[in-house]
Amino acid sequence: MSDKEMMQRNVEEFARLQDYMVDTDKESLGYKKMKRRYIELKVILTESGVNLTELDVIKE
Repeated sequence: MSDKEMMQRNVEEFARLQDYMVDTDKESLGYKKMKRRYIELKVILTESGVNLTELDVIKE
Protein backbone atom coordinates (compact mmCIF):
# COMPACT_ATOMS: atom_id res chain seq x y z
CA MET A 1 0.00 0.00 0.00
CA SER A 2 1.38 3.38 -0.98
CA ASP A 3 1.70 6.31 1.39
CA LYS A 4 -1.09 8.09 -0.46
CA GLU A 5 -3.45 5.12 -0.06
CA MET A 6 -2.57 4.82 3.63
CA MET A 7 -3.23 8.53 4.15
CA GLN A 8 -6.58 8.25 2.39
CA ARG A 9 -7.55 5.25 4.52
CA ASN A 10 -6.63 7.09 7.73
CA VAL A 11 -8.58 10.22 6.73
CA GLU A 12 -11.64 8.12 5.88
CA GLU A 13 -11.40 6.20 9.16
CA PHE A 14 -11.02 9.46 11.09
CA ALA A 15 -14.14 10.93 9.48
CA ARG A 16 -16.17 7.74 9.96
CA LEU A 17 -15.09 7.41 13.60
CA GLN A 18 -16.17 10.98 14.32
CA ASP A 19 -19.61 10.26 12.84
CA TYR A 20 -20.00 7.40 15.31
CA MET A 21 -18.70 9.49 18.21
CA VAL A 22 -21.20 12.29 17.57
CA ASP A 23 -24.07 9.79 17.91
CA THR A 24 -22.72 8.09 21.06
CA ASP A 25 -23.12 9.02 24.73
CA LYS A 26 -19.83 10.51 25.91
CA GLU A 27 -19.98 8.57 29.16
CA SER A 28 -20.33 5.17 27.51
CA LEU A 29 -17.55 2.60 27.33
CA GLY A 30 -17.90 2.56 23.54
CA TYR A 31 -17.26 6.30 23.32
CA LYS A 32 -14.18 6.00 25.50
CA LYS A 33 -12.78 3.29 23.22
CA MET A 34 -13.56 5.36 20.13
CA LYS A 35 -11.88 8.38 21.69
CA ARG A 36 -8.67 6.37 22.16
CA ARG A 37 -8.65 5.55 18.42
CA TYR A 38 -9.60 9.15 17.60
CA ILE A 39 -6.50 10.37 19.44
CA GLU A 40 -4.30 7.80 17.68
CA LEU A 41 -5.59 8.82 14.26
CA LYS A 42 -5.28 12.50 15.10
CA VAL A 43 -1.60 12.03 15.98
CA ILE A 44 -0.94 9.95 12.85
CA LEU A 45 -2.61 12.47 10.56
CA THR A 46 -1.01 15.49 12.22
CA GLU A 47 2.45 13.93 11.97
CA SER A 48 1.74 13.16 8.32
CA GLY A 49 1.10 16.83 7.64
CA VAL A 50 -2.70 16.68 7.31
CA ASN A 51 -4.44 19.89 8.36
CA LEU A 52 -7.27 18.72 10.61
CA THR A 53 -8.90 22.13 10.97
CA GLU A 54 -11.86 21.26 8.74
CA LEU A 55 -11.86 17.50 9.28
CA ASP A 56 -12.00 17.49 13.08
CA VAL A 57 -15.60 17.94 14.21
CA ILE A 58 -15.04 16.53 17.72
CA LYS A 59 -12.24 18.99 18.61
CA GLU A 60 -11.20 17.25 21.84
